[in-house]
Amino acid sequence: MNEQLRRMRAGEPYQGMDPALVALRMAARQRCRQLNDHDMADQAGRQALAAQLFEACGDNLWLEAPFQCDYGGQIRLGSNVFINMDCVILDCAPVTLGNNVLLGPKVQIYTPCHPLEAEPRRDGVEWAKPVTLGDDVWVGGGAILCPGVTVGDRAVIAAGAVVTKDVPPDTLVGGNPARVIREGLNPAP
Repeated sequence: MNEQLRRMRAGEPYQGMDPALVALRMAARQRCRQLNDHDMADQAGRQALAAQLFEACGDNLWLEAPFQCDYGGQIRLGSNVFINMDCVILDCAPVTLGNNVLLGPKVQIYTPCHPLEAEPRRDGVEWAKPVTLGDDVWVGGGAILCPGVTVGDRAVIAAGAVVTKDVPPDTLVGGNPARVIREGLNPAP
């Protein structure tokens, strides 16, 4: 395995413009193009293409075109996942979506981080932190999930929210930065 790829997957600082990483991103772009261009009526064919792109892909994926990701190989999707149009997942670290997750249009999930200092940024140094969404999560259109965020089961992210911190289960968050708007969305019977 290429050293920069190893470092990226280990969550260590790496060189994002390493030729091997660039080649992997270009291959993912090609797979995304194939998936985006494939007939929406052929769900079995689209599911097969998604299984080639993603590390794991549960049953009944519905993915609206266009969709973009960095690598695909670090994206794990549960069953019954709906990804609306214009979603972007930058999967330099693992991105996990549980079962029954809904992503509205233009949702962006970011894992890469960049130094605040200009010199290491100029040198191309970056690192990544995983993003995890539990089961039954709904992310409204245009929301942004930042590196390292975990969203608990049954949580709702309001449209346009910028999520910079973990979201507890059964919680509605919104705003920039996102804050708790309501707790106890799914009370126990």
